[in-house]
Amino acid sequence: MNDRKQYCTLRVADLLLGIEVGQIQEILRDTSITPVPLAPPTIRGLINLRGQIVTAVDLRRRVGLDDAEHGAPFMTMVLGTAEEPLALVVDAVGDVVEVLAGAFESPPDTLKGEARRMIEGAYKLERELLLVLKLPVVLDLGAVRGTTTE
Repeated sequence: MNDRKQYCTLRVADLLLGIEVGQIQEILRDTSITPVPLAPPTIRGLINLRGQIVTAVDLRRRVGLDDAEHGAPFMTMVLGTAEEPLALVVDAVGDVVEVLAGAFESPPDTLKGEARRMIEGAYKLERELLLVLKLPVVLDLGAVRGTTTE
Protein backbone atom coordinates (compact mmCIF):
# COMPACT_ATOMS: atom_id res chain seq x y z
CA MET A 1 0.00 0.00 0.00
CA ASN A 2 1.36 3.39 -1.01
CA ASP A 3 1.23 5.70 1.98
CA ARG A 4 2.25 8.81 0.04
CA LYS A 5 0.20 11.19 -2.07
CA GLN A 6 1.31 13.79 -4.58
CA TYR A 7 -0.37 17.17 -4.88
CA CYS A 8 0.17 19.99 -7.33
CA THR A 9 0.21 23.19 -5.30
CA LEU A 10 -1.50 26.39 -6.32
CA ARG A 11 -2.03 29.82 -4.81
CA VAL A 12 -5.20 31.79 -4.44
CA ALA A 13 -4.56 34.97 -2.43
CA ASP A 14 -2.67 33.80 0.69
CA LEU A 15 -3.99 30.22 0.54
CA LEU A 16 -1.77 27.31 -0.48
CA LEU A 17 -4.10 24.78 -2.05
CA GLY A 18 -3.51 21.31 -3.44
CA ILE A 19 -5.05 19.09 -6.08
CA GLU A 20 -4.03 15.46 -6.54
CA VAL A 21 -1.66 15.26 -9.50
CA GLY A 22 -3.73 12.61 -11.29
CA GLN A 23 -6.71 14.96 -11.60
CA ILE A 24 -4.80 17.59 -13.58
CA GLN A 25 -4.93 17.38 -17.36
CA GLU A 26 -2.66 20.35 -18.06
CA ILE A 27 -1.55 23.77 -16.82
CA LEU A 28 -1.76 26.86 -19.03
CA ARG A 29 -0.15 30.27 -18.77
CA ASP A 30 -1.35 33.43 -20.51
CA THR A 31 -4.64 31.82 -21.47
CA SER A 32 -7.16 33.76 -23.48
CA ILE A 33 -10.51 33.54 -21.69
CA THR A 34 -13.65 34.71 -23.47
CA PRO A 35 -16.18 36.24 -21.05
CA VAL A 36 -19.72 34.90 -21.17
CA PRO A 37 -22.45 37.55 -20.94
CA LEU A 38 -24.89 37.02 -18.04
CA ALA A 39 -22.79 34.16 -16.58
CA PRO A 40 -22.53 33.94 -12.79
CA PRO A 41 -19.49 35.71 -11.30
CA THR A 42 -17.74 32.41 -10.56
CA ILE A 43 -17.59 31.59 -14.28
CA ARG A 44 -14.61 33.52 -15.63
CA GLY A 45 -15.44 32.55 -19.20
CA LEU A 46 -14.61 29.98 -21.85
CA ILE A 47 -11.27 28.69 -23.13
CA ASN A 48 -10.72 27.24 -26.59
CA LEU A 49 -8.38 24.34 -25.86
CA ARG A 50 -7.32 23.01 -29.26
CA GLY A 51 -10.90 23.16 -30.54
CA GLN A 52 -12.53 21.99 -27.31
CA ILE A 53 -14.52 24.60 -25.38
CA VAL A 54 -13.72 24.48 -21.65
CA THR A 55 -15.53 26.40 -18.89
CA ALA A 56 -13.12 28.42 -16.72
CA VAL A 57 -14.08 28.75 -13.05
CA ASP A 58 -12.51 31.62 -11.08
CA LEU A 59 -11.26 29.88 -7.92
CA ARG A 60 -10.90 33.16 -6.00
CA ARG A 61 -14.58 33.93 -6.50
CA ARG A 62 -15.58 30.32 -5.94
CA VAL A 63 -14.07 30.23 -2.45
CA GLY A 64 -15.47 33.66 -1.60
CA LEU A 65 -12.32 35.80 -1.89
CA ASP A 66 -11.94 39.22 -3.48
CA ASP A 67 -10.82 39.44 -7.10
CA ALA A 68 -7.14 39.84 -7.89
CA GLU A 69 -5.99 43.26 -9.05
CA HIS A 70 -7.02 44.02 -12.62
CA GLY A 71 -4.34 42.78 -15.00
CA ALA A 72 -2.67 40.56 -12.36
CA PRO A 73 -1.09 37.44 -13.84
CA PHE A 74 -2.98 34.17 -13.52
CA MET A 75 -2.67 30.55 -14.53
CA THR A 76 -5.26 28.03 -15.60
CA MET A 77 -5.41 24.39 -14.51
CA VAL A 78 -7.42 22.13 -16.79
CA LEU A 79 -8.90 19.25 -14.84
CA GLY A 80 -10.25 16.06 -16.31
CA THR A 81 -13.70 15.32 -14.91
CA ALA A 82 -16.20 12.55 -15.65
CA GLU A 83 -18.50 14.84 -17.66
CA GLU A 84 -16.28 17.44 -19.29
CA PRO A 85 -12.93 19.07 -18.68
CA LEU A 86 -13.13 22.20 -16.55
CA ALA A 87 -10.51 24.83 -15.87
CA LEU A 88 -9.67 26.59 -12.61
CA VAL A 89 -8.28 30.11 -12.83
CA VAL A 90 -5.71 30.54 -10.04
CA ASP A 91 -3.13 33.14 -9.05
CA ALA A 92 -0.14 30.81 -9.46
CA VAL A 93 0.79 27.14 -9.77
CA GLY A 94 3.64 25.85 -7.62
CA ASP A 95 5.48 22.59 -7.19
CA VAL A 96 4.35 19.04 -6.79
CA VAL A 97 4.69 17.99 -3.15
CA GLU A 98 4.64 14.50 -1.75
CA VAL A 99 3.00 13.97 1.64
CA LEU A 100 2.31 11.04 3.93
CA ALA A 101 -1.34 10.02 3.65
CA GLY A 102 -1.44 9.45 7.43
CA ALA A 103 -0.55 13.10 8.12
CA PHE A 104 -3.91 14.29 6.73
CA GLU A 105 -5.87 16.47 9.17
CA SER A 106 -9.30 18.07 9.20
CA PRO A 107 -9.60 21.65 7.89
CA PRO A 108 -8.35 24.31 10.32
CA ASP A 109 -10.96 26.07 12.48
CA THR A 110 -9.76 29.44 11.17
CA LEU A 111 -11.13 28.61 7.72
CA LYS A 112 -14.63 30.05 7.44
CA GLY A 113 -17.53 30.34 5.04
CA GLU A 114 -17.53 29.01 1.51
CA ALA A 115 -13.80 28.27 1.59
CA ARG A 116 -14.24 25.82 4.49
CA ARG A 117 -16.93 23.91 2.60
CA MET A 118 -14.51 23.40 -0.30
CA ILE A 119 -11.54 22.15 1.73
CA GLU A 120 -11.27 18.42 2.36
CA GLY A 121 -8.45 18.73 4.87
CA ALA A 122 -4.86 19.83 5.36
CA TYR A 123 -1.25 18.69 5.52
CA LYS A 124 1.34 20.53 7.59
CA LEU A 125 4.30 21.37 5.40
CA GLU A 126 7.57 22.85 6.62
CA ARG A 127 6.41 26.49 6.49
CA GLU A 128 2.64 26.45 5.95
CA LEU A 129 -0.52 24.41 5.57
CA LEU A 130 -1.43 22.71 2.32
CA LEU A 131 -5.22 22.83 2.03
CA VAL A 132 -6.60 20.04 -0.15
CA LEU A 133 -9.49 21.08 -2.37
CA LYS A 134 -12.69 19.04 -2.34
CA LEU A 135 -12.99 19.05 -6.14
CA PRO A 136 -16.53 17.64 -6.42
CA VAL A 137 -17.74 20.64 -4.39
CA VAL A 138 -15.49 23.20 -6.13
CA LEU A 139 -16.51 21.95 -9.57
CA ASP A 140 -20.22 21.52 -8.82
CA LEU A 141 -21.36 23.55 -11.81
CA GLY A 142 -24.91 23.69 -10.53
CA ALA A 143 -23.62 25.64 -7.54
CA VAL A 144 -21.16 27.60 -9.68
CA ARG A 145 -23.94 28.62 -12.04
CA GLY A 146 -26.34 29.31 -9.18
CA THR A 147 -28.83 26.63 -10.24
CA THR A 148 -28.71 24.15 -7.34
CA THR A 149 -31.51 23.66 -4.89
CA GLU A 150 -29.16 23.73 -1.85
